[in-house]
Amino acid sequence: MLISLVALPLAALPLATAPLWAAPGPASQPTSQPAPQPSSREIVLQLGRRTISLRDNGKLISSWPVAIGSPGTPTPLGRFVVQNKVINPKYQSTKSGKINSRVGPNSPLGDRWLGFQQSGPNQYGIHGTPAAWSWTVSSRSAVTNGCVRMLHEHVRKLFDLVEVGTPVIVQR
Repeated sequence: MLISLVALPLAALPLATAPLWAAPGPASQPTSQPAPQPSSREIVLQLGRRTISLRDNGKLISSWPVAIGSPGTPTPLGRFVVQNKVINPKYQSTKSGKINSRVGPNSPLGDRWLGFQQSGPNQYGIHGTPAAWSWTVSSRSAVTNGCVRMLHEHVRKLFDLVEVGTPVIVQR
């Protein structure tokens, strides 16, 4: 999903994000992200398989199913880096500017956000998904506005294992 983040200091957890059905933008973006560090880890998203993997020096740590961008709003291909990490993001629609005040596991972005590609005021990211939309992940659907949806337990683990600056590789 593409979102706009609202700025909050990293120390003032939780942080914020954006909605899934509109071309979103997280309503909050942390203002004090740690400086990117060189990483032996990388996130690899395989769009054709609809899986996301975490590797360390090429060795697979774990792999999880994901939902990806729809044909009309595809997940971008290429090499990126984790630009920000947000706990309890708030979703802000880039179409209406409206901020969804709900945060946590049942919010449109779940309770974890890993932003990896900025496009104007919007950002693509890897995030959780509310229980009502978890079927989109388990069925590996192409239904998002470009973001990558994961189940809560999976995105929380990924979030804890990567840092700002971790490479994100999106392949066909």
